Amino acid sequence: MTSQFDQVVLAGGGNRCWWQAGFWHVLNERVPQSPKKLIAISAGAATACLFYARPGKGGAEWGLNYYAQALAGIKKNANWENLFSSKPVFPHHELYRAALKNILGGGFDLIKKAPTIEIGLARTPSWLGPRLSVALGLTVYNLEKYLKKSLHPTLGKTIGFKREFIAAQNCSTEDDLIDLILQSSCTPPFTPVMYRSGQAVLDGGLVDNVPIDGLSPSPQGAPKSEVLVLLTRRYSQPDYFVNELPGLRLTYIQPSSPVPISSWDYAHHELMPLTYRQGRADAELAFSNGVFG
Repeated sequence: MTSQFDQVVLAGGGNRCWWQAGFWHVLNERVPQSPKKLIAISAGAATACLFYARPGKGGAEWGLNYYAQALAGIKKNANWENLFSSKPVFPHHELYRAALKNILGGGFDLIKKAPTIEIGLARTPSWLGPRLSVALGLTVYNLEKYLKKSLHPTLGKTIGFKREFIAAQNCSTEDDLIDLILQSSCTPPFTPVMYRSGQAVLDGGLVDNVPIDGLSPSPQGAPKSEVLVLLTRRYSQPDYFVNELPGLRLTYIQPSSPVPISSWDYAHHELMPLTYRQGRADAELAFSNGVFG
């Protein structure tokens, strides 16, 4: 397998994406990478932006320290006592927005100069209203995720959800970028339904949580584009495997074991640094196993 990649795919996964950060940092410490493009959704998009707004291990430490302070008073993920009040039952949306503002703050100019970061959204079907689209989309997503355990699901596309990619560099302000990441991460009930250009949008994972559809294949006759795909959960495939498509050679890497934290668990923030450290350890293991030639 190669050790240099010109495109990188970051799967979604909420807090699990700290594993991706750990893996990427060790890979770059060993073999500095200069990809032309990153394709990401949900928290994978936040992670891709973190790579350039606050580079290296120091950037991860900044983010982890922020979360440790911001979430110190969060003891549960749902405040059911707010069910019949104006306060949110789930605190995640505003906490996540504040975290993005802090972690990416001051790094917008660096992101503008970074490789293209394509952030994927799921557009809801035009024949459904937004609330029904959300209910149907989330049902289909969870059925396919937990029953079929598909690496590249198809049901969302079958019922009419459509992918849209928007480059981080096309955002005019830092707040626009934060809104885009939140839209790509939209997962009710943890977040409210979000809209872009008047149409409801949801977490990009409803189309495919591993957004290889945003890749740019090499022209026919040219060497295949080398792609690194960093997952965030375990699948039935090997820890490392290669898939070749026209113009693309994809190296998939998944965590060696399920990461310790779940997507939206803000009540156990102490598991975030453990997840990051697992990513670093898994990268070291990949090198020792000769994955990167």
